[in-house]
Amino acid sequence: MESASQWIVLARILRPQGRKGELLADLFTDFPARFGQHPRVWLAPPGFAEAAPDGSPNSVAQAAAAEPAEVVSHWLPLGRNAGRIVLGFAGVDSIEQAERLAGKQVVVPLVERLPLAPGSVYVSDLIGCTVYDRGLPLGLVEDVQFPTSPDGARRLEEAVPLLSIASQQGGEVLVPFANAYLLSLDVAAKTIRMALPEGLAELNRSSSQSPEKE
Repeated sequence: MESASQWIVLARILRPQGRKGELLADLFTDFPARFGQHPRVWLAPPGFAEAAPDGSPNSVAQAAAAEPAEVVSHWLPLGRNAGRIVLGFAGVDSIEQAERLAGKQVVVPLVERLPLAPGSVYVSDLIGCTVYDRGLPLGLVEDVQFPTSPDGARRLEEAVPLLSIASQQGGEVLVPFANAYLLSLDVAAKTIRMALPEGLAELNRSSSQSPEKE
């Protein structure tokens, strides 16, 4: 089964950083050095990588919406913006030009993603997987959440990420994606098999009737 998208998101641009056209962005890759090693990227509208190109007129038009760009500088800020990245793009050297890029996704084709170390997995490969708890299907992974500091500015590297699962019974189930609970992961078959502590799935289940997040 193919991935849900032919693109992966490396970063999401937030706003200009400084007066020289650099931009502050949320970082979605564990390999920020790739921006120096592989500076060619594409800038795409919000939600671009979540839509699956399938050859239809709409998807072809969507793919054309991604504009090639070149990263000429990058650095990791400290303090309140730790965990994010500052990017400079060729031809963007003023606040006015940078402001036009706010909200854009920084994407690359799926085939250009870097190889991972053994035991690691891309978030994009987890999306759409069916999660089983000792053979019982819990639902499909819709998102992977990374715990952050209370102000939301820094990812807690020591904390286990959470699989956000759309439950077959309705609502959302949050499951720790921890090796201690993982039995097997088959990316090709889009299957995650786990052995969760008894009652954990029900404890972390939210009702489908809960208020929507803003």
